[in-house]
Amino acid sequence: MDSPDPVPVAPAVEEGALREAIELLFFAYRDFTGEADAVLAEYGFGRAHHRVIYFVGRHPGITVSELLAILKITKQSLSRVLGQLVREGFVEQRTDAGDRRRRRLFLTPRATALERLLTACQSRRVQSALEAAGDGADQRFKAVLRAMINEEDRARVPGPGRA
Repeated sequence: MDSPDPVPVAPAVEEGALREAIELLFFAYRDFTGEADAVLAEYGFGRAHHRVIYFVGRHPGITVSELLAILKITKQSLSRVLGQLVREGFVEQRTDAGDRRRRRLFLTPRATALERLLTACQSRRVQSALEAAGDGADQRFKAVLRAMINEEDRARVPGPGRA
């Protein structure tokens, strides 16, 4: 037996509005990363270095495999970036006390200072945008971003009330 034709459902958000949101996201991301990119370039670093520094700083003692799971990059890509950060004195690798095969990652004071500078640049931009958007924008903005993250990764990011 043939199933009946589905009843057309109007999209929750029209295509034009979605395209506008996508375009805004492209421009916002460009400007969100722009100032940090300029600082990173002074060190000969790129966005991959920034992500490693950010997440190692956010999760001191993170293992290489945990970092790989967050970044969703290949071991080879992480190895290249992490190797440079270790050689140049930004990240320190320590052997795990419980499992000597596991390496735990920590920022050096030099990297901590760089991470704070980069985060300050980006924090100013986000704070300014949230203030311009008005009351409650921070919660709505975070809800939209959280909903954009793949469901299996949402537990990796702080939720409401968690920092």
